[in-house]
Amino acid sequence: MAMSSVSLHSRSLIRCEIAEPSGKPAPMGQKTRYKDSIFDRAFMSLFARKMENATGRASKKTGYDGFVDVSRGVLQGRNPVEQRALVREVLLSIMPPGAPETFRKLFPPTKWACEFNAAITVPFFQWLVGPCERFEVEVNGVKQKSGVKILKCRYLENSNCVGMCVNMCKIPTQDFFTNDFGLPLTMTPNFEDMSCEMIYGLQPTSLEEDPALKQPCLQL
Repeated sequence: MAMSSVSLHSRSLIRCEIAEPSGKPAPMGQKTRYKDSIFDRAFMSLFARKMENATGRASKKTGYDGFVDVSRGVLQGRNPVEQRALVREVLLSIMPPGAPETFRKLFPPTKWACEFNAAITVPFFQWLVGPCERFEVEVNGVKQKSGVKILKCRYLENSNCVGMCVNMCKIPTQDFFTNDFGLPLTMTPNFEDMSCEMIYGLQPTSLEEDPALKQPCLQL
């Protein structure tokens, strides 16, 4: 019992949890409540600080609301291309020097690398996107468990903005993994239920053919 208690306490320190009575994301039209861990708050603070440095815009809000508020500053006075470029700069500023080159050596685009990155996405990015789970996909004729299903994206739910989803998350993340890290990644958001599918190993479509860029504003 003591060991179980310690295990639960340790998990609560490093993993974000949904505070809804059901233990699941709130229905559409309702904002999901979260119980953020120390780990989650540290990442929110780090990303918010990096965005503040890049944009010169701070926020009086704290926690996840503060992170979203600061990220809105990226949109101000910048076109979509400039927004995506700034997000890339922020991502690179968080990484140690030479991280892309090291990643390419450690994780060439193999089935194992795709499945490994999908596996670590689930626990370590829930602070950003909410609860998610792995699922099996087929990439270039190979079945592999390199898909990640985000049940109801926390970022989209809190920003209520298609443009922020596409230009602050989807495209920069795809480009970062595909071009900087050399591991193809495709993200497919569903704006009707705010879910999203991430598939490691799948080459993203061109911007001209990507339906997410043709999505109108959310109807709330």
